[in-house]
Amino acid sequence: MSDTIRKYQDYVITSFVKAVQPVVIDTASGAIIRDISGREFIDCFAGISVVNAGHCNPKVNAAAKAQIDKLVHCASYIYYSQPTADLAEKIAHITPGTRLRKSFFANSGAEAIEGAMKVARLFTGKHEIISLQQSFHGRTWGTLSITGNQGRKKRGGPYAPGIAFAPAPYAYRSPWPNDPEKFATHCAKTLEEVIRFSTAGDVAAFIAEPVMGEGGIIVPPQNYFREVKEVLDRHGILFIADEVQSGFGRTGKMFAIEHFGVEPDILVTAKGIANGYPLAAFTTRDEIAASFRPGDHLSTFGGNPVCCAAALANIEFFEEEKLCEQSAEKGRYALAHLKALQRRLPIIGEVRGLGLMIGVELVKDEALTPAAAEAEAVRDTCFKAGVLIGVGGTNANVLRLQPPLVITQEQLDTALEVLEGAITEVANRVTAVAGKA
Repeated sequence: MSDTIRKYQDYVITSFVKAVQPVVIDTASGAIIRDISGREFIDCFAGISVVNAGHCNPKVNAAAKAQIDKLVHCASYIYYSQPTADLAEKIAHITPGTRLRKSFFANSGAEAIEGAMKVARLFTGKHEIISLQQSFHGRTWGTLSITGNQGRKKRGGPYAPGIAFAPAPYAYRSPWPNDPEKFATHCAKTLEEVIRFSTAGDVAAFIAEPVMGEGGIIVPPQNYFREVKEVLDRHGILFIADEVQSGFGRTGKMFAIEHFGVEPDILVTAKGIANGYPLAAFTTRDEIAASFRPGDHLSTFGGNPVCCAAALANIEFFEEEKLCEQSAEKGRYALAHLKALQRRLPIIGEVRGLGLMIGVELVKDEALTPAAAEAEAVRDTCFKAGVLIGVGGTNANVLRLQPPLVITQEQLDTALEVLEGAITEVANRVTAVAGKA
């Protein structure tokens, strides 16, 4: 046992995770991480979709180092800070539409989500929130209150009142798996019913992930958000787009909501915004931002100059290297490879994704029984072969591929080859066990 693992066991609280991966990471670069023995892994999870521009990106790190020598902290809501101002201006230029102009900077996605809910309530004068079943929005009490997943919420309640949940746009397990647009229309109609029957008519905002990450990389039908926005507008309800995981090139566009042609009222970002430096934001319209009054909100470390300098360099790197286009192209390639594999292996129920945000749902049979143990076995097999992937989904049966967007073609091919071998091995193992039964 390494000294680091022993210290984790003795001094770090890890009882909230099923198991810590048995690797002590020492260094990382691009899509490669190395453990303390020098063994290399292809990282196809990117620190839970964080280091989109690659581990230890030289441009991002150089900007952070330069800022460290100038100023580390100044309480950016008490004093003016140039990196904070420059980043806010840049975000106003890259967010979808023309009205998302003002940003509040925080430290984590959960903090930014809570701030977005607060400003929505202040602006509308209403108090209720509608979220989606199977959603995930963070691990604070407030964000767990709007998370539609019992597995994430157990032993933490009771949660906040005034929260209602609408069905997720998860066509694969719907009554219309082969007609996703019909299913999306059904979801919009159901949202109308949720407003009418499950709320007090006091709804401030509807919050949704444009592509649901923890829920299992759920990509909505193309017409879903358009029809949902029509319902929201009729009722004067704001739309909060949670882009914490799907933002910053992950889906092949800077923000995933751009795939659906809808402009949110509030857009929340974190994870990929600063490529590993702790930063988050929510960005909204001028009139919504003006709802805050003195004393309503603050964050001691929000808008930290070092993190903002890193985020600015990160966005510049995105634009220079056309990372969104790279994500789209590599994602199409990976999806085609995995869908071809799906046609050969019945254990793969569905392959879905946008850009390099890809989910492979594993099932046991034609009844679509979730294959959770098999998904974990595939992840472990990949780990032994030097490839890191994630496992998620409400039923813990979805393989998650979310590598750094800078992953090379050779690295991607190797990762796909390893993944194919792992799924095949596990599928054959299942078949052999069934044959003996």
